Amino acid sequence: MKNELKYLVYISQLDTRLDEFAEDLGDLPEQLKTIQQNFDNQVAMVKETEKILSDVRKFAVNSKQTLNELKDKEQKLADRQFRVRNNKEFDAITKEIEHIRQEYNKITSEMRNVSVKEDNLIQMLEMQKKDRYEIEKELKEKQKEFDAISSGQNEDIKKLKNKKKEFEKKISRHTLEDYNRIRGHLKDAVVLAKRNSCTGCYSAIPPQKIVMLRNNMEKLFFCENCGRILYPEELILEENYLYY
Repeated sequence: MKNELKYLVYISQLDTRLDEFAEDLGDLPEQLKTIQQNFDNQVAMVKETEKILSDVRKFAVNSKQTLNELKDKEQKLADRQFRVRNNKEFDAITKEIEHIRQEYNKITSEMRNVSVKEDNLIQMLEMQKKDRYEIEKELKEKQKEFDAISSGQNEDIKKLKNKKKEFEKKISRHTLEDYNRIRGHLKDAVVLAKRNSCTGCYSAIPPQKIVMLRNNMEKLFFCENCGRILYPEELILEENYLYY
């Protein structure tokens, strides 16, 4: 494609400006992400504890109802014992009453444990909610700090990214892949060849390569030392390229 080198230089300059915006934010985006994850985890933890506490309370209510039913049943069986006609029937009712008392004692014991569990869950939930509040407070403060910095950047960043996309359409996929590959480890992937040297690593460029670079601007040339893409001083660049 025609003028690929020129558009590569523009893209590189745009990326440099985008990098500067990112540096202004520092590690705030990563901090926000971490705090948000912590908050989400804490919210989930509170919900889980609330569910367990709700189940424990439902069990306590149902157990009380069962105890009342067992007590009523025992009373009715005790009343029947006074009206039995033989020892066999008396013994059968006695066994039933014993079974009911065993069940009653078992549930009573479980309820004592449930009561302790409920108290522990209430204390745990209180601590979890307090932690959730503190994390949420930190999240809001970080978000406010992030918004204060990024609010003035948003329009500029949007404009730079749109212009970059526009220039990328003027470059072949292979050339763009070369650029992105280099930029993966060198932020300034496209640099000026000045005074027979690469301005990226300051290594000398062979005179023959300088001549080829000047006479064939439709081809990409790379620094033999650092691998950056080179462009000559003779390449005409528009200063107001953002506005055309």
